[in-house]
Amino acid sequence: MNMPAGFSVRGAGFFFRRLTGGRGVTKVEVRITWLDPDRNGDLPLPAYQSERASGMDVAAAIHQPVTLEPGDIRLIPTGFAVALPPGYELQVRPRSGLAVRHGVTVVNAPGTIDADYRGEIQIGLVNLGRSAFTVSRGDRIAQLVLAPVSHGRLQLVDRLDRTPRGAGGFGHTGI
Repeated sequence: MNMPAGFSVRGAGFFFRRLTGGRGVTKVEVRITWLDPDRNGDLPLPAYQSERASGMDVAAAIHQPVTLEPGDIRLIPTGFAVALPPGYELQVRPRSGLAVRHGVTVVNAPGTIDADYRGEIQIGLVNLGRSAFTVSRGDRIAQLVLAPVSHGRLQLVDRLDRTPRGAGGFGHTGI
């Protein structure tokens, strides 16, 4: 059977395999700039902490410690802006260690940075824990995941097709 480049046979169907040059991960160029290199150039750029990590850890570009009391929500600057290629977004996600150990998470997780946004990336953190948590300069406070985006083409119809689930929503299958 002749297969187009990038396709392989698996089981009874086909799956698409991107040709990536060896590591199984597609590399996409993202332009980044320090907004004030003199003040923030000492911080690390967002970086993957392991070869197969999905998210790049991002550091806090604060100049004084910020304490989040339980229930507090604060916007933490990163000191940089990005230019994403069309068709991509950056998702802002919590770091699991902060969430599990301290109850500190991203308030609007996942946050979205659109491809046409050029302002400073800021991270909205919330302390859902029982104790105060202090963020210091350079602390890794969130992850950035580059993700492809599809635009939906809405089609207004008189009614939707029926499914076995129907309108069953939150908790309809039990615990």
